[in-house]
Amino acid sequence: MSVRARLESGDGLLPVYLHGEQRFERAFERLRHKRRAGQRRLDEQVRAVVDAVRRGGDRKVLAYTKQFDGASLTRLEVTREEWDEACACVAPADRAALSHAIKRVRAFHRRRVPTSWEFSESDGRLGQRVRPLARVGIYVPGGKARYPSTVVMNAAPAAVARVPEILMATPPGRDGRLDPVVLLAARLAGVQRVFKMGGAQAVAALAFGTESVPGVDKIVGPGNAFVQAAKRLLFGVVDIDSEAGPTEVLVVADASARAAWVAADLISQAEHEEQAQALLITTLPRLARRVNAALEAQLRGLERERIARRALERNGAIFVVPGLTRALALADAYAPEHLVLAVADPDAALERVANAGTVFLGHHTPVAVGDYLAGPNHVLPTGGTARFFSPLGTQDFLKRTAFVKFGPSRLGALGADAIRLARLEGFTAHGASISLRLRGDAARRSRKRRG
Repeated sequence: MSVRARLESGDGLLPVYLHGEQRFERAFERLRHKRRAGQRRLDEQVRAVVDAVRRGGDRKVLAYTKQFDGASLTRLEVTREEWDEACACVAPADRAALSHAIKRVRAFHRRRVPTSWEFSESDGRLGQRVRPLARVGIYVPGGKARYPSTVVMNAAPAAVARVPEILMATPPGRDGRLDPVVLLAARLAGVQRVFKMGGAQAVAALAFGTESVPGVDKIVGPGNAFVQAAKRLLFGVVDIDSEAGPTEVLVVADASARAAWVAADLISQAEHEEQAQALLITTLPRLARRVNAALEAQLRGLERERIARRALERNGAIFVVPGLTRALALADAYAPEHLVLAVADPDAALERVANAGTVFLGHHTPVAVGDYLAGPNHVLPTGGTARFFSPLGTQDFLKRTAFVKFGPSRLGALGADAIRLARLEGFTAHGASISLRLRGDAARRSRKRRG
């Protein structure tokens, strides 16, 4: 049996596509272009929730929490006593692991904090002041899993940026409680206040403010389609980080890669959600077969096997290409959230990568270390937006204000050109605001010479 026949026989969890065949391009483009089916209908549903919270405040948030999360609450904010009690029941080893992760994430983000700057010129001074946002809200999903790592990755850079007030919203369980590990992560990472609310109603409460929830300047953090739709609708009322889509991983592998390790990286992201995408681009047909076999072996008995298997079946694929150059070109076109370079010379390959959220180099850098404690942020651009978006960082919690100071001689040196440019645009009042000062300065100089 030929290589093509063996690969196309249908054996294996992931479909395998050979470079040069027509279905290769179709399959790659289908996975690359994320669809937004039903977005208009979803926006209409979310807009109704957002408007209700804007008008009804706490009352509507509590009602939606009962409706969507099944929790009957009388207040939204976690009390100090409840927070203390939750933190006290976390195992010391878990606390130590969280502290280690926060330490590394903070250390990484401290290396890239934008700062104020200025420079002087003859009779002039210009520059930029960098200040933290006054108050930010981080959204932490609940539902199918608990996410203390999301708390760390969102709160730690905000704390490094010296944001004075960091709020957190996360949906409660049906018993009205929050996960103790999530609450401990919030305390250790620098969150000041926590609110039991999720979904679009939480985003709206943070954006507009309610009787008990202060309005924020920016909302960050992942969430389901309703959360992302609310962030999209409320951008402009508040700033947002980005509209995060399902998680995705793309592995580029050559002859040096181990099939079992590649399969493990694919599964590690597929277990997040059924909409996750997991792709392998390899130069070796035999690696495609071995990875498929390893996927089946590793999925058996996995705690989240059903979710991971559905993600791989629906959104996974293996692409076999003639060489590493073509593999890296395809990876750049896909612009993945997570890019794994499981190749012999990952540093050289990195130089040819332009579009990726985070790149994991070599065989001993699984994506999971980036998810938890490597240091770089795991809030990353998805859906191909790595072409123009960057990972969450301290700069996302800062704002820049430019300043200009001209004295008489500097205005005199530049004023004529500024007036000419104003006339070119037809804004004569702009020019007049300059010429008025120039004439006044000239008159003062004239009086001074006479006197």
